[in-house]
Amino acid sequence: MVMTRAQARAKYADWQTQLPPDTRQMIVNKIMETLMRHLPISAQEGVQELKKIAVRFEEKIYTAATSRHDYLRKISLKMLSMEKKYQNPNAHCPGEQ
Repeated sequence: MVMTRAQARAKYADWQTQLPPDTRQMIVNKIMETLMRHLPISAQEGVQELKKIAVRFEEKIYTAATSRHDYLRKISLKMLSMEKKYQNPNAHCPGEQ
């Protein structure tokens, strides 16, 4: 039997209820730290904009993830790729010109 997308989402939604409430905020804060380390910001408006970006990014991953492991893995991989990108700004990704 093949599950529909809605059935799969319902099956895996339980992991979200088991995630401690402060975990998501801690992850947003870590994303913010990473962004602030690598992107120049000059005013409070810039900090607020980075926070919006971090919240949207976390929400996108949270919604798409199928488990806590998947959620943490996707967040970790994205943050690692951001760190690598900023450590070697002259490196090009495949397909980039």
